[in-house]
Amino acid sequence: MQGVSKSFGHLKVLDNIDLTLKAGSVTAILGPSGSGKSTLLRTINHLERVDSGFISVDGELVGYDQRGTTLYELKEKDILKRRAGIGMVFQSFNLFPHLTVLENLIEAPITVSGLSRSDAILVAQDLLARVGLSDKINAYPRQLSGGQQQRVAIARALALKPKVLLFDEPTSALDPELVGEVLDVIKELASTGTTLVIVTHEIGFAREVADTVVFMEGGRILEIDTPDRIFTNAAHPRTCEFLAKVL
Repeated sequence: MQGVSKSFGHLKVLDNIDLTLKAGSVTAILGPSGSGKSTLLRTINHLERVDSGFISVDGELVGYDQRGTTLYELKEKDILKRRAGIGMVFQSFNLFPHLTVLENLIEAPITVSGLSRSDAILVAQDLLARVGLSDKINAYPRQLSGGQQQRVAIARALALKPKVLLFDEPTSALDPELVGEVLDVIKELASTGTTLVIVTHEIGFAREVADTVVFMEGGRILEIDTPDRIFTNAAHPRTCEFLAKVL
């Protein structure tokens, strides 16, 4: 992300954000409510258009093509193709309620990636085994707990083999006893070298799983460092103040 800014009316939600993340890294984004964390995620996969600056993943601009020094927004179908490389898991699962777990997982690989139905089913079976839900392949979302729905949502995001996977507070809509099962799946992903960017309030999880921690407030990044440095010796007074309240 280079020089990324975004406003809603008079409210500046992202203010000149510069952020470079390595392939295979696990980044936790922390900060108080309203600091711009979720909007930052939504600009990475072009769910929110930026007002200035640009974002690229693996050298490819997100949402735009560059001709000379000018950026041109892509047509919606081309945005969708490029977005396939950026998976996203939302707070509220966003599964299709009228489709079974299997159908939720094979929809995008067939329509976006052009996979045959039989190949898409094989991918889905493999991913459901990975998140511990092989026995729920023919269930509907309403028949699953919140934790199970979120694990299906993670499997669905992985079905397009994304280069980077974004999590927007993936446990905030869950009952406390279901949080662990979702965090365990994300931990397993982190160990496989998938690039993860996670907006979370789970400080202990961020400390354990992330290799980079970003602290945001007021649409700005105030501090970026390793979990060890941020949690034991944060440089910015506002980071120290925030962590003192949540640790």
